Formats: sequence, structure tokens, C-alpha cells
Amino acid sequence: MKKTQHLIHSGLLGLAITAAWLPARAAGSVPPAESFFNYPAFTGATLSPTGRYLAVRVPHEQNGRYMLAVYDSVQHKINVVAKFGTRDVADIQWVNDERILFNTADKQVGQGETVNGPGLWAVNADGSGMRQLVTTNSLDSSGPRMLAWNYFMGPVGAQDSEWVYVLSGVSNDLQGKLDYVNMLRLNTLTGRTEGIKRPANAQAYTLDDAGKPRLVSAHTDGSRTVSFHIREGDSEEWRLLTTFDAYKPNSGSFMPLSYARDGTLYVSSNKDGDKTALYTYDFKANKLAEKPLVQLENHDFRGDLLLREGKLLGIHYEADAEGTLWFDPEYKALQDEIDQQLPSTINNLRIPRRTGTPNVLVTSYSDVQPVIYFLYDRSTRKLQPVGQTRPQIKPGQMGTQDVVRIAARDGRQVPVQLTLPPGGAGKKYPMVVMVHGGPYVRGVHYGWNRETQFLASRGYAVLEPEFRGSTGYGYKHFKAGLKQWGLKMQDDIADATRWAIAQGYADPQRICIAGASYGGYATLMGLVNDPELYQCGIDWVGVTDINLMYNGHWRFSDDMSESWKKYGMPEMVGDQAKDAAQLKATSPLEQAARIKRPVLLAYGADDRRVPLIHGLAFRDALVQTNKQVEWIQYDEEGHGWQLPKNNIDFWTRVEKFLGKHIGAGAKTE
Repeated sequence: MKKTQHLIHSGLLGLAITAAWLPARAAGSVPPAESFFNYPAFTGATLSPTGRYLAVRVPHEQNGRYMLAVYDSVQHKINVVAKFGTRDVADIQWVNDERILFNTADKQVGQGETVNGPGLWAVNADGSGMRQLVTTNSLDSSGPRMLAWNYFMGPVGAQDSEWVYVLSGVSNDLQGKLDYVNMLRLNTLTGRTEGIKRPANAQAYTLDDAGKPRLVSAHTDGSRTVSFHIREGDSEEWRLLTTFDAYKPNSGSFMPLSYARDGTLYVSSNKDGDKTALYTYDFKANKLAEKPLVQLENHDFRGDLLLREGKLLGIHYEADAEGTLWFDPEYKALQDEIDQQLPSTINNLRIPRRTGTPNVLVTSYSDVQPVIYFLYDRSTRKLQPVGQTRPQIKPGQMGTQDVVRIAARDGRQVPVQLTLPPGGAGKKYPMVVMVHGGPYVRGVHYGWNRETQFLASRGYAVLEPEFRGSTGYGYKHFKAGLKQWGLKMQDDIADATRWAIAQGYADPQRICIAGASYGGYATLMGLVNDPELYQCGIDWVGVTDINLMYNGHWRFSDDMSESWKKYGMPEMVGDQAKDAAQLKATSPLEQAARIKRPVLLAYGADDRRVPLIHGLAFRDALVQTNKQVEWIQYDEEGHGWQLPKNNIDFWTRVEKFLGKHIGAGAKTE
């Protein structure tokens, strides 16, 4: 995909890379699975408030554990300031220009083997002043001024003192479903805390750009009502701003995005009844402004507001690809200059908290290039490459993306992302139809995707439809998918597949359907509804029966909230009583005997979103009538694969499965 202008209505270091680093398409050996599925070599880069320091995560050369390193752009030195022998540095947040907050994870065990919490530490940029602030285990005896293990990193504050915000989820449920979330102010030097008053059943907090708590959303599990509470001026009291139905969007509902220190609240809302746009909220009238600040032509508005020192510099958004609408002329000129130096990539500018600083962090990527980080010195107007996530990936061996809109059988426009193998168009490829999970999410985003590109590097075209029910393309597209599991949502996937065949991209005798979670469900229903279209199916962690989502199983617990089961699922997926016949007809488990194509099934034993019983029950039903079933079970994994070894194992098996059934040597009908 070429970087294009989208319509907007507006009321480690020393890496040898040049500005023209994207090579032409080139033949060569197929990159190994490790290149795609090992952990990134350089990640999490974030600038200090003045832009002098850059904090990053890099792996230890011997044990592979992520360490915290800090680059000093004045002294041109990089130092490791935190590392552990049995844990990895995870999330990073600057406290002020000299101090960093971080938590940890154990990236060498699966989700089912995790025994400790993330903890919380603070350290100075030079490696001094290390202090543990939150314990990692509920059995630990807390040290002096150390919080219990269930506190975690909160929203970014003012970054001008030693204080930060931390959150704690409170649950009286044996399954750990949250009742409410507390927020504290925590001193990273002394461990001292200050409580923040909260409305009942608070779930999420919004700070203004000066770092003060201003807005809280509250929700009670089992209820359909979401309420928003505001705190104005220097008051510590919260007042109710508005309430609305969480499962029935209307013209007055909104989602808060940012709160400026001048009192302006920025929200997203589908006030026009379809596309979500960016609005300001009128507190005097207690309603949304009449006209949107930003509205995209074909997409819901989703993005970040670049508020710095009370001024809205620009708005980061995503249409077919990411972009930034700059209101500040200086930063607009800066964006243009960087784009000229890096013409083949999307270049996102990460602005430090303090304006007027010399350094800007630039994250650059494309469909064929994983993220590369640059520091841009505004005084010298030079880009300095500082690291890249996957240096072993060669862009010339990757496939190119494009997004098109196809007409489904009832005329609905369905966005579809097509990735062709290196070499581009010109012949019929074996194709994998990749169905995203959710399903009520946006499934595809422009950029390098490890799963898609792994398949493309093996010679497969990859088709990713944004079927009705997907979000990001307007409320009407989302609403058209309500209660359409296995029905019109499935038809959109089939229609996109037939479009690819008609356009000459796909060999009709060599197509496989694949996906995880809802995508796994759609894979199995694709083999039920359209057996002539797909030669095989790959389902990992997929739903196999909608009633099983409601009823669960005595051996397995799930993380579905009572509100979702009581209000969301009956309206969006199907009512167990009213839609009983439909749920049976659209159940892969109930329809297993109709699946005759080869199937690869993979599940995690510790999955709480789609518990293992979904896979076990379906496997046992399927093998009664289908002898072409491959089963994989990762005992330590949950809803997807966390460990590189399991990702590498799974996708190596996928490669062999595809090669056998739709690869160059496969027998076709």
C-alpha cells in the first residue's frame, strides 16, 4: 500500500541505516520462523519529558531477559539501568526527566505457569536509586512503604515530580472479575501514598494534560449502565456528568479521549448515527458540541490527541493507515521534512511532554518493514537510527498489502486487506483466508504483521476481510453483524474469497481458511457452509459452540462478565431461548459431522476466554466422521501463544499443514 492522504474534515544504537533503506524485491532463502516469532530485539522506546533520555527494552545476550537501558543523547552513551536474572522488564513510564517507573513479567513461562504479579520499581536514568514499590507475590511480606502485589501502573501523570499514579483492582469474585478500581498517588522515592477519592464502582480514570484526575467511568457488573463523573477545578469531589446504556449507543453517548487543562473534554461519538467522530463536550449545555472537530470519511475516528502544556498540537488518527493532523505549523513542517527523508514508511512523531525540546522520537514502519526507531535532532535536522524491532527481517522477502472494498451479495461494502507474496500480482496463488477474532473489533491495520508475513514469505496470498460486525467502519457496518454469527458475517468472508478468485489472485483449488478465537469459529463454520470453497481449515483457540459460551463447564472457568452474558450476548450474538434454533444451526460442535475437509486444531489448556472444553468437545465430535484432524495442545498457554517456542512450533506446523493441503505439491480436485 502506498502512503496516501486520507480525507479529513477538520473545524541498539549506531544502527547502520540510510534514509533509503528499503530494498527492492529480491529473491533469497525463506526467512526462518524464528525471525517472525522470537521476541523483538529492541522495543518499548520512550522519551523522557525533555527528550534528553531514551528508555528502551533490550534482551540480555546470554539469558535473553529484557533489560531496561537508557540512552543519553547529550553524552551519547547507553547504560543498562535495570535487569533481573529470572524476570523481564516490561512496561516503562517516565516519572520525571531523571526517574523511570517500570514493572516486570516472566516471558519465559506460559500464561498458565505465571506465579508472580508484575510488581513495580523505580530507578534513576543513571541506574542509581533503585526502589521496589509493589511486591510481586501475595505471600510476600511487604517491606517498608511497599504496596501489595495487586497494585499496577496507572495513567501517566505530570512527569514533573517524583509522584506517579497506581491502580488496584478490587474483586470479591472467586474468578477475579473486578468490582471497582482504586487509584493512589505514589511517591517513587519514599514509597509514600496518597488516596484519591473515587465514585462507587469506578473502572477507569482520565487525567488532564497537567496530570490531574478529572474524569472517571463507572460500571457495575450485571448492569447495562455506564456513568461518567467529573472533578472540576481544585475540588476533590466527583459529580455525575452523564449516564447511558453500554449496549445501545445513541446520539448522546461518548467515549472520553483527553481532558485539557483549560477544561476542554475531547470525546469520540457516533452522533451522526454512523461514523464515530471527534467532538468536544459542552459542560454548560451538558451535551456534545454541534459540529465534530475531526471526522474521517470512511472510518470511525480512533486516535490520540497530542496535548502539550495546554495546547493541542495535533491529532493522531487511523484510517486505512495511520496519519497525523497537525494544527501546530512547526510540527507540521517537521512531519513533512521527516517524511521526505523517509518516503517509504509511515512515520509517527512521539513528542516529549515538554515542548521546544531538541529531540523527537520517530517510529517508522511499512507493510514490509517492522518498526525502526529514529531520534530526530531539531537543531541539526538529522535522523539518527537507534534500533529496530526485527533486524533480521528483509523487506524484499515480505509481501505487499493493499486494502480494497468489495460488494457482498446484499450490496454491503466490505473492506478487505490483501497481502500478496513477494513478486506481487500476476498469477493465481494458493491463498489463506485469515479471519480476525473479536469479532467486534477492527481486525486489520496497515503495517508489518508477523503471521500474515510469515505466510506471504512462504508463497501464500493472505486475505483478511473486515466482515460486518467489525468495528472501525461505522455503526451501520457494526450493527449489520448483530446476531449474524455463522450467517451474514460468514457470507461476507465467503464473498471476499470469491472476489479474490474472480480477480485472479487466488487458485480456487488451493484455498484454506484460518483464524483464532472468533476467527476459529468462522473457520469451522466456513467448512460447514462453504465446503467447496475451502480445501482445509486452521482453528486456534476458537469458539466451537455459542451455548457453551453461556453455560460454561464445571471443569473450566472463563472471564466473561455477567453484564456481557446478560445484556451483550443476547443482543449481539444470540438469545439462548429466542434464538435457540439459530444457535444450534450455527454451532460448529452441533454441525461437526458436516465437516469433511482437513482441520488443524490448537488450544491452550489455561485459556479463560475460550476454555479448553471448546476444543476438546469439538475434536471428539469431529474425529467420529473425519480422519483428517490434527490436534495441538499447549498446556502452559492461554488465549493465544505467549512463548516464542510455542509460536514457532505452531506456525511451523501450520506451514507443513498448508504445504500438504494447498501447497505447490498438494493434490487438488
